[in-house]
Amino acid sequence: MEHLRGVVERITYQNEENGYTVLKCRVKGYRELVAVVGTMPEPHVGSVLMLGGSWKVDGKYGRQFAVETYEETLPATAYGIEKYLGSGLIKGIGPKYAKKIVQFFGADTLEIIETDPDRLIEVEGIGRVRVDRIKAGWSEQKAIKNIMIFLQDHGVSTSHATKIFKTYGDDSIRVVQENPYRLADDIRGIGFRTADIIAGKMGFGEERYARLRSGIFYALNQLSEEGHCYAEKPQLMKTAEELLNVDESLLAMTLDEMVKTSDVIREKIEVSSAGTEQTLPGAPSDSEGTETIEAIYLPPFFFAETGTARRMTRLLSSAPAFSAGLTGLKERISMKTGMQYDEIQMEAILAAVTNKIFILTGGPGTGKTTTTLGIITAFRECNARILLAAPTGRAAKRLSEATGMEAKTIHRLLETKPPEGYKRNEENPLEGDVLIVDECSMIDLLLMYNLLKAVPEDMTVVLVGDADQLPSVGAGNVLSDLLRSGVIPSVRLTRIFRQAMGSRIITNAHRINRGEAIDMRGGRDSDFFFADIERLSGNAGDAAAASEAAADLVVRYCTRNLPQYYRVSPVRDIQVLTPMQRGAAGAVNLNRKLQAELNPTKICLMRSGVEFRLNDKVMQIRNDYDKDIFNGDIGFITRVDTEERELTVNFDGREVTYDISELDELVLAYATTVHKAQGAEFPIVVMPVLMSHYVMLQRNLLYTGVTRAKRILVLIGQKRAVRLAVMNNAAVARNTRLAERLQVLREKNRQAKGTRGHIP
Repeated sequence: MEHLRGVVERITYQNEENGYTVLKCRVKGYRELVAVVGTMPEPHVGSVLMLGGSWKVDGKYGRQFAVETYEETLPATAYGIEKYLGSGLIKGIGPKYAKKIVQFFGADTLEIIETDPDRLIEVEGIGRVRVDRIKAGWSEQKAIKNIMIFLQDHGVSTSHATKIFKTYGDDSIRVVQENPYRLADDIRGIGFRTADIIAGKMGFGEERYARLRSGIFYALNQLSEEGHCYAEKPQLMKTAEELLNVDESLLAMTLDEMVKTSDVIREKIEVSSAGTEQTLPGAPSDSEGTETIEAIYLPPFFFAETGTARRMTRLLSSAPAFSAGLTGLKERISMKTGMQYDEIQMEAILAAVTNKIFILTGGPGTGKTTTTLGIITAFRECNARILLAAPTGRAAKRLSEATGMEAKTIHRLLETKPPEGYKRNEENPLEGDVLIVDECSMIDLLLMYNLLKAVPEDMTVVLVGDADQLPSVGAGNVLSDLLRSGVIPSVRLTRIFRQAMGSRIITNAHRINRGEAIDMRGGRDSDFFFADIERLSGNAGDAAAASEAAADLVVRYCTRNLPQYYRVSPVRDIQVLTPMQRGAAGAVNLNRKLQAELNPTKICLMRSGVEFRLNDKVMQIRNDYDKDIFNGDIGFITRVDTEERELTVNFDGREVTYDISELDELVLAYATTVHKAQGAEFPIVVMPVLMSHYVMLQRNLLYTGVTRAKRILVLIGQKRAVRLAVMNNAAVARNTRLAERLQVLREKNRQAKGTRGHIP
């Protein structure tokens, strides 16, 4: 093993989950900065590292020092101290103030901050408020450092140590020692695997109940992230057994105990020998040819599924509020809107008005928006108070622009207030006569349940969406389940109108939906183009080379070809959508390349190796109720404060500030996945489709990506990859029972009505 001693000059990359780091060090005797790679949980710029390891040569990045052991010490020179303090380690000190402080105190700076921090007021430009912030920041950093020293031996990164400290404070070490699996329950971003590593290094036995319980929770949560509302018991046992490496008998006993304590809910389902569900509890049953399976639910999903079915059934069974006074309504609607509706559209409008809950579905160009306007006009003719909502800010904005009325996100409609949750609920319902919700394919089960809890019984609900798009990111398949149940009145629009027939985006979208080959001819007046990467680059067989070539072509189209030809902004008018996050043609790499071309400024904050630069296009990737910003919202960085280590993002006119520790809520958004683009429309969409995206090439993904383009669509990739996506309609089935619950409740209502009407 060789040893180096170096000062950290910059951190190039940091993986928060496993601590893998790439950094550049200034090492005595080496003219160039030394590239250092290895597991080093978040060292700081300016700190001195004692490194043990060996040299290696990477085919892409050249000579690197691979670390096996390391120790971080405080810098001793004025230069190192300035770099250290200027790295953003302490709130209140950025590069500017670090330079001033070190110029004043020199090599004694850290000693002064530690023993007599009030002397910092002697430095010109530093007032009492900043001194107090620096003192608080230094104390917190010391506390985190002590926790880090304890946790570092147990495989925990600094970013996780910070979250642990913010959650438990001075009790952090005690909590971790007593039950490290609490971390997975209490702290967002720390999952079972991290907790299990910590527990293993602390000597926790593999068969302890706390570990098995946490592992089962993890398995169920993983399945929910794949869209499942429940796990079949064999499915859960297999997943948990592989994860925990213990006998199934122990897991079965643990699961039984979790059922007793209501940690999970177990429900029995009778299915036919063909695998289709026959009965639910309370429904009539014919036991011949059936078997019983056990469904294991996390409680929130069980109550959301049963609650959604119950509340929808209650709406269906109540009397429509607008069934009277419909004479001449057709003529009045056409006169008010100035539009002529065909028979199916008018059927949809009247069905919306005469039912308590109604679904309007259809693909692009079928008049869904026009029909929605007709529905709104019909309710206005009935003097109804109308509320409009959509799952995301972008979808709400589109709905507002199309209708000329205010539309809110569902979260804002429900007045989400952490930590209390939704202010609008059963006790404080929504106020209005009609609720119209657009882009319902995006609504997951939990959100639909919370929405319905706020709907009073006298309110009419109209759900609008394209059932052929990708299902929600969260668990459930609500829109498809509602349609599949056959219980909710619905109309599907299928006719493509003449004006839409001229759009190759729309005609190709319907071809994709029908599993037909798409028209890739392009042409000067076309709105749909295909760039064949194999023909353009000659990389017919090399998947890696094809992906690299596609990435380069995406950048060229976005930065030169399209902006020059269509006179548009490459940042605001062009959106890259890709099937995957990883790979040369994935969102992560495309963002890096597009940022370098479109926004080369050096004014930035860095988090986990990603530079967030002034004017960058960014996306929020999780719901933040405190900030009132939600997963999928896109904005632009309008201010970067390197001294305070915070930046400001403008989301459609709303300014939101992020501390550097909160930047894990943001990602660059020059390119994003198709899943993240649901509910949005962009003037120009550029979409790579390659065989390297093989695992994601499905019909509904390609269809969703294509239908995000409003004006121009450019597919870049391989024809066989496009063909594969068109032909692959085998979407992964989700474990949901909403449709069956609705059918059972309908049957119960019919039987109850029949009993009431029977004369003995």
